[in-house]
Parts: sequence; structure tokens; C-alpha cells
Amino acid sequence: LNKPEWYLTQVLMWIGNHSKFLDDKIQPILDKAGSSVNAGLEFSRALVMLILEKLAADIPCLLYDDTLFCHLVDEVLLFERELYSVHGYLSSFPSCMHILSEESCFQRWLTVEKKFALQKMDSMLSSEAAWISQYKDISDVDEMKVPDCAETFMTLLLVITDRYKNLPTASRKLQFLGLQKELVDDFRIRLTQVMKEETRASLGFRYCAILNAVNYIATVLADWADNV
Repeated sequence: LNKPEWYLTQVLMWIGNHSKFLDDKIQPILDKAGSSVNAGLEFSRALVMLILEKLAADIPCLLYDDTLFCHLVDEVLLFERELYSVHGYLSSFPSCMHILSEESCFQRWLTVEKKFALQKMDSMLSSEAAWISQYKDISDVDEMKVPDCAETFMTLLLVITDRYKNLPTASRKLQFLGLQKELVDDFRIRLTQVMKEETRASLGFRYCAILNAVNYIATVLADWADNV
């Protein structure tokens, strides 16, 4: 259960190792018979169906172990990325995201994603470098003087989007969007709490850094507004 990468990698190897044989030997036979079947894609589809069976059996066994469950989700997302980008798998075919979208699994994924995001936010705001810009010494890069915590937070949101963007239904994506909105609101509250501590020094370093953080986040969210 703690090594889903073993069978996921094995399947990717089988797909890669057989592609030349399927293209050179099997596909011409299908073409000659007037079939529209793509040998390579059908081979991939059959192997993915085996993975779906394996996942369906494994997930109930690790649903409440955060470490194992997170590891499984991470490995599945890596597998899906390579399956589509390297091996040309079709989005209309069955995929692991259908398994991750099933109610009990999906709700657990959301819960765990939120838990780890909040932990990340705790660590980024307690860091000594939280209010310092990574690019403070490079003026032409750092026009907005973005503090490290704001940049890390927006990267966190971007990574979450990248993880859920291939979910098969809009309703599931919207639930993840709801999580992101919660995180934005949580970050806003945290910034407000820090700001209240700094009101006596409103031209101080940290107070200005908070204003720069808010401006940066608002600007990036506006840029993302076109992303359906």
C-alpha cells in the first residue's frame, strides 16, 4: 500500500516498451482490415483499467492514513500527467481521476489538501523571511516588493489548481475552488491580525510589507480571472 509508484511506473514502462511493436506490427494489420482502432491507445486503455481496479481495492485500505493517502494521490497525479503528455492518452478514456472523484475518496482528498495547505500557511507566516522579498536586491525584478509569504501563498494556490484541473467534472473542480476561496479568506484574516499588531508603526517595514502582499495577491487574482 505504501508503494503505488511500483505498479504505476510498471504500467508506464509497459506502454513505452510496447509502443514501437504496436505501431509497426499491429497497427498495419488493423489498418488493412479497415478498423479505426488505435492499437497503442487500446493497449494503454486496457492497462489503465487494471490500475483502476487496483486503486478501487487499495483506496478503502488507506483512506484514513493521511501519509499513505497523500502519497497515493501524488503518485496518481504524476502518473496521469505522464500518461497524457508522453503517451498521448485520450481524455475521453477512463482515467484515475474518475476514481479520485468518487465521493468518499474525493471528500478525503479535499480534507487532506486543506490540512496540509493550512500547515504550509502556518510555516510560511512564522518564517523569519516571511515579510522579506526574495528579490529585494534586484530592483528591476521586484517592482511590487512582494514579501516571501505572499509569493509562497500564491504558489500554493497555483499548485492546488494544477492538482485538480484534470478532474472530470466541473462540480468537483468547483469544490476545490471553494477550498481555495477559504484559504484566501484565511490568509486575509492572518494578514489582518498581523496588521493590527503593527498599527502603531504604519510606515514601518512590516506594515508596508502587508500592504504590498495584499496588492500583489489582488493583482494576481485579477490576472487569474480569465482562467475558467
